[in-house]
Amino acid sequence: MSVLTLSNRTARILWLERHGLLKAPTGPLDVRQIGEDLGFIQLDSIRHIERAHDHIIWSRNQKYRRGILDKSLKKRDFFEHFTHDASLIPMAFLPMWQRQFQRRADKIVQAGWWKNMPDAEGRAAIKARIAREGPLSTKDFESEGPRPKEMWQRPPHKLALDFMWYAGELATCHREKFVKYYDLAERVFPEHLHAQRLDHEDQIDWLCRAALERLGFASAGEIQRFWDACSAAEVRGWLAQSGTELVQVSVELADKSKALLWAMPSIEAHLETLGSASGGLRILNPFDPAIRDRTRCNKLFGFDYRNEIFVPKAKRKWGYYVYPILEGTRFVGRAELKADRKSGMLKVAQLWPEAGVKWGAARQQKWVAELTRFARFAGLELAEA
Repeated sequence: MSVLTLSNRTARILWLERHGLLKAPTGPLDVRQIGEDLGFIQLDSIRHIERAHDHIIWSRNQKYRRGILDKSLKKRDFFEHFTHDASLIPMAFLPMWQRQFQRRADKIVQAGWWKNMPDAEGRAAIKARIAREGPLSTKDFESEGPRPKEMWQRPPHKLALDFMWYAGELATCHREKFVKYYDLAERVFPEHLHAQRLDHEDQIDWLCRAALERLGFASAGEIQRFWDACSAAEVRGWLAQSGTELVQVSVELADKSKALLWAMPSIEAHLETLGSASGGLRILNPFDPAIRDRTRCNKLFGFDYRNEIFVPKAKRKWGYYVYPILEGTRFVGRAELKADRKSGMLKVAQLWPEAGVKWGAARQQKWVAELTRFARFAGLELAEA
């Protein structure tokens, strides 16, 4: 089998193109298409400047405004479920997600802390109430007393709702102030998609191919981690069966070493249409899919990034919520930003250029321009940067 060789520069360009970050974030806004191109959009409850899922879309098209994704969920452009984390997944992908509902349900049953979950009769009663009353949130079932945060100490009704959501019996109908409202799956999922049943092998084949297409080039582990909807053994089995159809790629990493990875057969034709990267600066979210795999990000870009949100303050190297700064095909720095809602100002608490990056007047001008756009997106004004 011949091996295709990619320079580090070309690999970076392909990676950014696959993640919608190569060209300027302009043009007509199509949220559903952005979601399908990315594969999924990770949700996060923390609203720092803006919530991660809104920021992720804005980074790809700066016409986006907060709340448009909520409307897309209500229009059934997406459904909500679990990849590596809670995510919005394009509704068109629902038939290929049926096995993931079952996998998640099986994992829950095997987890000991779900022993406090109501039995089948209790869960049926909760579903019956939703059937009668319409979409309900956990607050509609709230009981008196303390609310411990540990999963295994959550109220029984919360465990039941989550289990039926993971299993695909319930679905997220909509959210209000990020509170999830559950409805019967058959009232949320379009019938023509919900009724489709594919063989497990067909679902695995689609999941692996779709992951590799969106990754551009990847190892077996990277394919598996993309959706987290197949086991490592299932991905290895798919590669063994499909390997002769795929392309092996030798990718030059940031440290000049090489990695032998897999790619789809269309990669060579795709490389011919890539073009070059825009030269503007982008403020990326810590949960952006382009940097989610920290190891891959470091190997490809030489950018050692860690999300320190859950790191104790005394042990943080950078800060609580630190934003990577991308310029063209290079990460040139990181910044800790603060939203002062009372004064309506966006402030730069700290800015750290990467080693070897000169932060001259031209780069500062681009930085201020991007900060101004980001502040406008968040409904703020930029303090002196």
